[in-house]
Amino acid sequence: MVYLNDHVDALDLDLALKRVSAQRREQALKFRHENGRRLSLAVYLLLMDGLRDEHGILTPPVFDYTAEGKPFILGCPNIHFSFSHSGNVALCALSDQPVGADVEVPRKITSSLISYTMNDLEQEQINASADPAMQFLYFWTRKEALLKLTGEGIRNDMKIVLSEAEKYHFETIKTNNYIFSIVKYRE
Repeated sequence: MVYLNDHVDALDLDLALKRVSAQRREQALKFRHENGRRLSLAVYLLLMDGLRDEHGILTPPVFDYTAEGKPFILGCPNIHFSFSHSGNVALCALSDQPVGADVEVPRKITSSLISYTMNDLEQEQINASADPAMQFLYFWTRKEALLKLTGEGIRNDMKIVLSEAEKYHFETIKTNNYIFSIVKYRE
């Protein structure tokens, strides 16, 4: 299930800090800017909503991390999640199997970023698109979601990330305000 908040600026920061675990509160307060704090809290609150709705879990989750840095919920090995945020949008994907998610808001994309992160076919599709920036984000959200699924994170060879895309099931949703991709392993 996908949980999304596209009005993070309306989040009551003080109330949110009271609702989350001490671990998340500490992490959120490390952000120097208020928007970073809001986004950190918003994704966590979305996870709390999902845990309540789908599993009846009312206690704020505590995380541990894999060697690669991928978070997981202590005591809940069969609950998988992925966080993402961009601009004023926070997203949490929650599943009973490994999942990766990425959300991006439209922004200016430079040609150097496209050539550095996209392979030749992807570049052709971006350049031929009526909306090149959104087409770039279509590929980018899929790549970042896949790297979150596998636990790898952003890497230097972004051009080949989708080279075995047939092994995965992607869902990409595009609106005027944001685009997001969710990915799971094919069953």
